[in-house]
Amino acid sequence: MAQKKYLQSKLTQFLREDKIQLWKPPYTDENKEVGLALKDLAKKYSDKLECCENEVEEIMEEIRCKAVERGTGNEHYKTTGIATIEVFLPARLKKDRKNLLETHLHITGRELRSKIAETFGFQENYIKIVINKKQLQLGETLKEQGVTHNVKAMVLELKQSEEDVRKNVQVEEEKRNEAKLEEKRIQRTKRGLEILAERAAEMVVDPEATPYLDIANQTGRSIRIPPSERKALMLAMGYHEKGRAFLKRKEYGIALPCLLDADKYFCECCTELLDTVDNYAVLQLDIVWCYFRLGQLECLDDAEKKLKLAQECFRKCYGENHQRLLHIKGNCGKEKVLFLRLYLLQGIRNYHSGNGEEAYEYLNKARQLFKELYTDPSKVHNLMQLGFSAQEARLGLRACDGNVDHAAVHIANRREELDQIKKEEREKKKRLENINHLKGMGYSMRAARQALHQAAGNLEEALKILLHNPQLWWLNDSAPESNNRQQSPSQEKIDQLVYMGDAVAAKAALRVFRDNVQLAAQTLVHNGGRLPPDLQLSAEDSSSTPSTSPSDSAGTSSASTDEDMETEAVNEILEDIPEHEEDYLDSTLEDEEIIIAEYLSYVENIKSAAKKN
Repeated sequence: MAQKKYLQSKLTQFLREDKIQLWKPPYTDENKEVGLALKDLAKKYSDKLECCENEVEEIMEEIRCKAVERGTGNEHYKTTGIATIEVFLPARLKKDRKNLLETHLHITGRELRSKIAETFGFQENYIKIVINKKQLQLGETLKEQGVTHNVKAMVLELKQSEEDVRKNVQVEEEKRNEAKLEEKRIQRTKRGLEILAERAAEMVVDPEATPYLDIANQTGRSIRIPPSERKALMLAMGYHEKGRAFLKRKEYGIALPCLLDADKYFCECCTELLDTVDNYAVLQLDIVWCYFRLGQLECLDDAEKKLKLAQECFRKCYGENHQRLLHIKGNCGKEKVLFLRLYLLQGIRNYHSGNGEEAYEYLNKARQLFKELYTDPSKVHNLMQLGFSAQEARLGLRACDGNVDHAAVHIANRREELDQIKKEEREKKKRLENINHLKGMGYSMRAARQALHQAAGNLEEALKILLHNPQLWWLNDSAPESNNRQQSPSQEKIDQLVYMGDAVAAKAALRVFRDNVQLAAQTLVHNGGRLPPDLQLSAEDSSSTPSTSPSDSAGTSSASTDEDMETEAVNEILEDIPEHEEDYLDSTLEDEEIIIAEYLSYVENIKSAAKKN
């Protein structure tokens, strides 16, 4: 298959160079049948390529037929408005994977999915459609989603099936149930990520702590994220991690929609952030790798662009010749795995595009890196005997050029560094929990932070400080000039407080604490039904104080209508977030080794034929 794609690309190049249009005479007659001139042209190109003449003629006939079909489709679209979509079927369908489907563009995505399922023998709820690198939205029309005439549509199956599945009614029922489970699984993924992103967005009051998903630099320390981008970033990272989890399990059809969603949300983040970390570059590699493993690389018309983007992101993140990375981490052995994948994909893309020399150059780079990064199983075993995991052993050996003793020291030191970082993160998380606890009691964010600072993080001491220093309650999160003037307290709230003191004291307390009954009550109880002297004067001018109540800033989230389901969705996401922060750098390289050898053999066959010529 790969060799045929190479021949197709080379022949297409020759046709362009020679300015030959196969859909016109003398290669196509008036009845749109093949002309005799095609055979002569096939012989010319087969001699040039040192290939079998019949094989070249067969491929050129396929190119001609496709060109004729496209021309016919263009004329038909102009006169009727009926568009042609090129449908790419899953790899398990060995033949006729590319098919043409005619449709109006005003139909919905659901109607197109149904049409594809009926035409090509799928179950409607068992497939997903990807067009223009996006999942087809079922509720929107094709035109609303930017679908145009001659667009490519890729069909993804949620799971591969046996050839005789449709012959067995019982298996067919199991298949439907599996499809429903997979669809629910995908919906849970989306809901779980939305919940985590919403929680992250609620925590913008303290950007130093992110207890769920986090983005870190090369040292493993968290990076501060602008509040406006936090939710998009959390969704991008969450979808990427979920997609990577499916990639590890080789569930490419489910992985791709997650990766494409991650790409969409990453595009909502500023370029300065994406240049700081390698997440976005790794995602581009994962997307191209997923298309390749699905056998649908030709559906990704911007594969070259994505690979160049990844290379440029790595350069900005790691520095020229990895200098920035070497300065920060002292080595770049682990990150070379990413470059091996990059060079391999660049080699594959060039081969499929008919660029044999460029393909050999990149594939040879990948082969050299593989030799450098190969980890001796006996060395991995020796490190595991010291109590390290296989993943730590591989990463450590690559960081230390295969030296076992150095790798053991490196892993131990890295464990200590990460333990310290995790300790700091736990302290930040605890601090945030204490702040939210005080906010839940009605105190403002600023008051809670200042009290906790004075109490060295002790929650009980912070509460005592707030009770004995009511002036702290005046600290408000909003700028005074951005708030409206406070209206007089309502009679209902005054009546609630009268039993703790007289009406004048109750009204004054409500004014001081901006209509917050809870804080006003605490103050009156603590001071025997009266306001402290330092707050009595403030009460007279409280109308000019910010109108937002401290309790209003607590940001309490609404109760979930189905808490158990939300918890399940979140837990399912968290299960796929790897514990090791360098998990994305760890690979056995078993698949890469096989693919490098396979494509190098293709390219070397071309080079051998060229030498004979």
